[in-house]
Amino acid sequence: MNLKEELFKLCEAFVNKRLQTVNEIISSNQKALQSETKSSAGDKHETGRAMLQLEMEKSGQQLSGIRQMKEVLAKTDRSKNSEIAHLGSIIETNFANYFLSISAGKIIIRNKTYYAISVSSPIGNLLLGAKKDKEIIFNGKKIQIKKII
Repeated sequence: MNLKEELFKLCEAFVNKRLQTVNEIISSNQKALQSETKSSAGDKHETGRAMLQLEMEKSGQQLSGIRQMKEVLAKTDRSKNSEIAHLGSIIETNFANYFLSISAGKIIIRNKTYYAISVSSPIGNLLLGAKKDKEIIFNGKKIQIKKII
């Protein structure tokens, strides 16, 4: 398996793990909401229900974010190698190595560190469309693009 495919699979696993966690939270909150209905009465009951409703809304927003990540991954072209950074590119710089995909954070693979970043992140936005040897300035640091895969 090539490096892009490995990074992509790790990003997919990241999204699936988040999805599993959020689904577990939703399930737990639904059970708590049902037991809250059966057992309590009065102000304490209303406060408990309101807190659970807020948690359910938060989980719903997280689900929406996960859906967006899945959509971005579906659009990520792992087969295309280009001299111009695009969704699915691996970008090696003098500062760090990046995988333009989703914001999945730090990934260590083949004894090398990569940062899975979204094209809508500040650094991702600067790297998108960049070419080898281009210099960008991010947070006051000069970053030289050494290689785009």
